Amino acid sequence: MSKKTVSVMIPCYNEEENARAIYEAVRDEFIKSLPEYNYEILFIDNKSQDNTRAIIEDICKEDKNVKAIFNAKNFGQFNSPYYGILNTTGDCTVTICADFQDPVELIPVFVKEWEKGYKIVIGRKTKSQESKLVYFLRGCYYKLIRKMSSVEMIEQFTGFGLYDKSFVDTMRNLKDPIPFIRGIVAELGPERKEIEYEQPKRRAGKTHNNWYSLFDAAMLSFTSYTKVGMRVAEFFGFLTAALSFIIGIIYLIAKLVNWYAFAAGYAPIIIAVFFMGGIQLAFLGFIGEYILSINTRVMNRPLVVEEKRINFEEEKK
Repeated sequence: MSKKTVSVMIPCYNEEENARAIYEAVRDEFIKSLPEYNYEILFIDNKSQDNTRAIIEDICKEDKNVKAIFNAKNFGQFNSPYYGILNTTGDCTVTICADFQDPVELIPVFVKEWEKGYKIVIGRKTKSQESKLVYFLRGCYYKLIRKMSSVEMIEQFTGFGLYDKSFVDTMRNLKDPIPFIRGIVAELGPERKEIEYEQPKRRAGKTHNNWYSLFDAAMLSFTSYTKVGMRVAEFFGFLTAALSFIIGIIYLIAKLVNWYAFAAGYAPIIIAVFFMGGIQLAFLGFIGEYILSINTRVMNRPLVVEEKRINFEEEKK
C-alpha cells in the first residue's frame, strides 16, 4: 500500500529570515511525527524584495519534495495563498505561515483528525502573544461579521488548517478572482474539526499586515458575505429623506402662520446640507466597495501570474 502524501503550502513575502527555518521545522516534524506519510512542501513567493527567493531555490535543489512558485508581481494577501493551495497535489493540504505564528507541531494533530474522517481541520486562536489591541479588534470584527452575515463566520480563524483533496477540488472549481478563504471554508466546507491554540510571536522579521491590509480583509468579507451595508444605506436613506420632508413641512407651516415674525435663517439650511452631504458621501463609499468587488469578479482576471515554478517537471511528463 502506497503512502499518502500531505502537502504543506507556505506563502512568503520578504521572509529571508524564516524561509529555511520553516522548511526545516516542517521537514523535521514529518520525520519525527509523520514518518508513514510522504510530504510535499510548496512555497509560493509573492514577489519578495529580499533574499527569500534565492533561499527557496537552494532548498528546492536540496530537496525534490519541495516545490516553488514565484509570482510575477505581488498579488495580495488573499490570491497568492489561495493559488498555492490549488497547485498542491497531496491527499490533503496544510496551509501554514512562514513566520512561525502557525505552530508547526499542530500538523500531526491536524492529520490525526483528518484520518478520523474530517475533511477540514482548522486552527482557531484563543490567545495571541502579538498585540493585544489588534487581537481585541479582530475579535470585535469577527463578532460583528457573524451577526451581519447570513453565512456562518469562524472567529479567530486565519486560514491555518488542513483541507482534504476533495475540498481543494471544490476550491478549484469556484474560479473566484478575489477568493476569501475564511468565508469559503465557512460557507462551502463540510463538517470540520476546530483545534484551539495560542498564537506565538513572529520568529523573525516584521509583520506585513497593517491597518490598510486589515481594512482590506474586512471590506472583502463584508462585501462578499453580507448585505447589511446596502440595507443600512437604503434604510438610512429613507429615514433621512422622511425626516427632511417632515422638517421642511414644519418650516413651511411656521412661515405661513407667522410670515413676518418668523425669520428663516441660513443655519438650518447649512446644517441640513452638510448633514445630508456627509451621509451621502459615507454611503457612496460603502456602496463603492460593493461595486469594486463586483467589478473585479466580472473582469475575471487570473489569481496570479507566474514568473517561475520549480520542481514541477515530473507532473508535466
